[in-house]
This record gives sequence, C-alpha cells and structure tokens, in this order.
Amino acid sequence: MTPDTLDCYLGGIGLAIILTVAACRVARTDPGGKGIVLSRVLAILLLAKGALWFYTIFTDGPWHASYGLPLYLCDFAVFVAAAACWWRTPLLVEVTYFWALAGVVQALITPDLPRTLSHLLVFQYTFGHLAVVAAAVYLVVGLKLYPRRFAIVKVYGFTLLFTAGTGLIDWLTGGNYMFLRRTPHSWSILNLFGPWPWYIVVAGLVAIVFFLLLNLPFWWMRREKNGDPAQTMTVSPASVQEGPR
Repeated sequence: MTPDTLDCYLGGIGLAIILTVAACRVARTDPGGKGIVLSRVLAILLLAKGALWFYTIFTDGPWHASYGLPLYLCDFAVFVAAAACWWRTPLLVEVTYFWALAGVVQALITPDLPRTLSHLLVFQYTFGHLAVVAAAVYLVVGLKLYPRRFAIVKVYGFTLLFTAGTGLIDWLTGGNYMFLRRTPHSWSILNLFGPWPWYIVVAGLVAIVFFLLLNLPFWWMRREKNGDPAQTMTVSPASVQEGPR
C-alpha cells in the first residue's frame, strides 16, 4: 500500500468512527424515530456498496465464477448487514455483529488492497468493510439490539453452513473464496495458523474464542438482570421489549 493510499485508508477509518459514534448517540435518544431512519439509510448505503461490488466485478475484466461471486465473508456480510439494518430481526443482527467484529475487523487491520488509490476496488473494499462494522456497532450499541442467549450457537452454525457451501463452490469453480484453498496474497492472521488445511481448523477454533469474548458483555448483562422483570433488554426499535433469555 502506497503512503497516499494508507493516509486515505486511515482517514476513512477515522471518519467512520466519528460518524458511527454520532449515529449511536442519535439512536439512543430517539430509537423509534431517527434511530430507524438512520438504520434504513445505512441499509441503503450497504446495498449501494453491494451494487458497486457487482459493477466493479463486471467492468474490471472478464468475469469468471472463480472470483466473481460475493462469497468472501466480508462481501456476503454486506448484504446480511443491509438486511439487518432494514428489518432489524434478531438473527440478522446477531450474524452481523459477530461476523463484523470477529472477522471483518481483521480484514480492516490487514487489508488486501491494490497499490494505487485510483482503483475503484480500493474504495469499495474500504467503504464496504467500514460500513459492515459501523452497522454492527450501530445496531447493538445505538439501537440496543443485543445478542440473545444461544446467539453464538446459531451464528456459529450458520457460519459453518456458509463455509461448507463456499467450499463446495471453490471445488466446482477452482476459486479461493473464504481462503479455503490457500491464504491471502498479503499477510493475514491466517498465516499464523499453519499450512493448509490446518489453518482452516485453527481459524474455526479462534472464531469460537472471538465469539465468546464478543458475547461476554451481554452474558454478564443477562446474568445481572436475571430474575428482575422490571429490567428488560430492547430487541427492536419499534418499541418492542423483551426480557433477557
């Protein structure tokens, strides 16, 4: 990554943090009004990013199924996050939260970017990853859509199914979606986990650890509120309340 690219990349991260914090403050003060509006605006931005991804793939050269499908976790997470922001259903929010903070953040820390900032892929990569993380934080912190009990089990099971399906497509197309056939060209955390196929196994175990850590604040919250019907957890901005489960 060139110095100019790095400066813009870090500047984008800083701007995303400021905007996310501001949006969370607005949602906290008016979750059923401005909070929902901001959530749907974020959904539209995420869908726009998804459309930009398809545009980039189809205009950047000959298309092939081995690389032209949104089957990397971060790419697919864009559409999951968009649906979560629009409908705010618990499972979609939970998948967005755990995928974003356990996986997408790692991709932001070790980006696999072209060397020139002018390439459209740089913008869509940066915007897409930041938007997914911002959506996860906004939904959970701003709108207080906290992960439910057993959310880890559901999200991890869904992740295994998605990974298995992606592995099948890798086998059929010769692609490397989810980096199931080889590690990324640039350095990533997967390089610490040994050769193929062991890095896949270790990554699955590390994901469990990350999920447990990300769930810890909500486990503690449920533990503190257990048995007190006067204290509830917000699960929908549309004035729907639910006690801890």
